[in-house]
Amino acid sequence: MQMRVLGKSGLTVSAIGFGCMGLNFSYSHSLSKADAIKLIRDAAERGVTFFDTAEIYGPFTNEEIVGEALAPIRDQVVIATKFGFKIDPATGAQSGMDSRPEHIREVVEASLKRLQVDVIDLLYQHRVDPAVPIEDVAGAVKDLIRQGKVKHFGLSEPGAQTVRRAHAVQPVTALQNEYSLWTRGPETNGILQACEDLGIGLVPYSPLGKGFLTGAMGKDTKIGPNDFRAILPRFTPEAMAANQTLIDLLKRIAERKKATPAQIALAWLLAQKPWIVPIPGTTKLPRLEENLGAAAVALTADDLAEIQHAAARIDIEGERYPERLMATVGR
Repeated sequence: MQMRVLGKSGLTVSAIGFGCMGLNFSYSHSLSKADAIKLIRDAAERGVTFFDTAEIYGPFTNEEIVGEALAPIRDQVVIATKFGFKIDPATGAQSGMDSRPEHIREVVEASLKRLQVDVIDLLYQHRVDPAVPIEDVAGAVKDLIRQGKVKHFGLSEPGAQTVRRAHAVQPVTALQNEYSLWTRGPETNGILQACEDLGIGLVPYSPLGKGFLTGAMGKDTKIGPNDFRAILPRFTPEAMAANQTLIDLLKRIAERKKATPAQIALAWLLAQKPWIVPIPGTTKLPRLEENLGAAAVALTADDLAEIQHAAARIDIEGERYPERLMATVGR
């Protein structure tokens, strides 16, 4: 597995990480704890060193799975987790955001225990809390870094100016934003530029469009009621039919490169910047191996120009989130 450095931080990780959320949260198909642990260990055996989780996934149980899976090889991996939501510990219900410094400290103590670690390698604010100045958030994480409980600070789905304000207090190592061939906001909303200017790495989540960019979904795909994609505008039958043009493009390039659509989508991300590290998730070993194979797919300048030219003529149907969730990103 190739390795990459997240910005100028010195944090070195595998070129493709593993997004652990879907192992037991958000999708209709979840793995048993034993199977999830096995898949994480399978990923590590194949060279993955970067694993992403969050307290809200489960909630709490995803961190426990990641912690147990990686405990035997703790010194060989980088573990990222996130804070930022108000969660009822009894019911698991999430009720808004909470990035107050005292809450951040509480979450970190709990995450350390669930992850079975002495220090969190990369701690993200999961979503920007409009009630708490970002300088206070960055200051709280800075204190945790001084205490040796956290190594690196990250932000997920912030606005570019928020990134710059946070970075002035505590250097930001990585941003975790949605970025893929069908979600290209970071190119125009200042996020990629902020990363370039400040030496910050970008960790694209949903780099395969929550499964759509694999080419395995279409207008006839039935999405279960417990699958969070059921509420997403891009996953209506009409939107999936309209967006099939993008899949056709990926399949055309994939056939020529003797790859799969998913591998082309990931290789395209890797080709954008040397400090970009996508974190696709899966519950299946063959899909995991397929995803990791993307690191060996070399897209030429001509390939990239062809993709850029064709993708620029495709209008993606549907917002990536419902309106109420779109209001929480880019702050």
